[in-house]
Amino acid sequence: MEIFFELLPQAAPFKPRSRVFDLKSRLDWGEPALTIVDARPRAAFNECHIMGAIPLAADELVARAQVNLEVDRDIYVYGETDEETEAAAASLRGAGYKRVSEIVGGLAAWKAVNYEVEKTAVAV
Repeated sequence: MEIFFELLPQAAPFKPRSRVFDLKSRLDWGEPALTIVDARPRAAFNECHIMGAIPLAADELVARAQVNLEVDRDIYVYGETDEETEAAAASLRGAGYKRVSEIVGGLAAWKAVNYEVEKTAVAV
């Protein structure tokens, strides 16, 4: 019976740095126990963001995360650049979050492979 379970497909393992393909694999696998955090300014988030991401801008990231996210939750984070992503991830890790993964290439990489994005309607 053990061999049968070894042959079943499995989701990609959690890593401290993830390619967009890794995150998409988890989403396609149907694993709901993760959160995608967009650490860019709210205006950038409203323009376009990874489908299902939540806005937690870098300047309020830790304070809002502490209110809304469990410290052992799988968190995938991205910013404008890989450097901003790394800084946001470091802030979360410094606040005690244990499972934080940096999405390498962020939104640009996500869009480059034509994965689904959302735009927030803004009243004019």
